[in-house]
Amino acid sequence: MRGLAVYLTLIFFVGLPKEHRLKHWRDFKTIYSQGKRFRGDALAIILLPQPAAPTKIGISISRKVSKKAVVRNLIKRRIRHACRTLLPQIQPGWHIVIAVRYNARECEYEHFLQELKRLLIQAEVFHGH
Repeated sequence: MRGLAVYLTLIFFVGLPKEHRLKHWRDFKTIYSQGKRFRGDALAIILLPQPAAPTKIGISISRKVSKKAVVRNLIKRRIRHACRTLLPQIQPGWHIVIAVRYNARECEYEHFLQELKRLLIQAEVFHGH
């Protein structure tokens, strides 16, 4: 029973809310082909406006970043946590793909949070900027 509690805790406190998840490959493909790109050291974001929809976020990480799934999943959890922290300040109506770059292997949560915030401000989708 304890394992179930830990699993549910991870789902509710690490994942993005369901209505803000970008999941289908068709959506990723459309955003990659039509979206506007902004690059940082460890992350790149690709944005596509979707005025009638809530903001949705997806994360893309290649095996080139790390061959170990454990490392890739750790990076994704840190980025999801940063997204969840910044989500209330992101303007509604955007589909965002966060592409993880090779340098992300050495980054901690705070670096992802700062870089993601900087990229969102640069893209002009962050409230107040």
